[in-house]
Amino acid sequence: MLIENDFLPLNCDACDQVFCKDHVQYERHKCAAAYKKDVRVPVCPLCHVPVPVGRGEIADVVVGQHMDKDCKYNPTHEKKIFIHRCSKEGCKKKEMFQLLCEQCNDNFCIKHRHPLDHNCKHSGHPISKAGCAAIMRAESSGASNKLSSRWLPQLFREKQKS
Repeated sequence: MLIENDFLPLNCDACDQVFCKDHVQYERHKCAAAYKKDVRVPVCPLCHVPVPVGRGEIADVVVGQHMDKDCKYNPTHEKKIFIHRCSKEGCKKKEMFQLLCEQCNDNFCIKHRHPLDHNCKHSGHPISKAGCAAIMRAESSGASNKLSSRWLPQLFREKQKS
């Protein structure tokens, strides 16, 4: 019985030598010309610019040198997240999103977002939705006679209509 080896010649596209299917990969035949075809350009992780690497240079070292000398990255140009400043006098807190008072339409931080927390200058008595709901719950349960101010829920309902 005769066993034949199936040798289909394949050319290496880097060194142009002939190999079988098992050895045509650059690593398998230790191709000296693999650098011509296996070209990778690293990108700076800070400024996202391609950094050219010369033959025989280590990419990490070259990128490190770029970051030390030529990198155009400027952390002050990054988009700021906390830009909405609190309108309460003396408060310097900033938030990611606006927290507008429903009565005076000023912007406040989380600590001063309720009208009672920032001494709202809106005409009438300052009230939050949560405060109105609490008063209505207390009145309906009869838990407190001190909270029987009928003008407060009525004011809230009128505001909702307009």
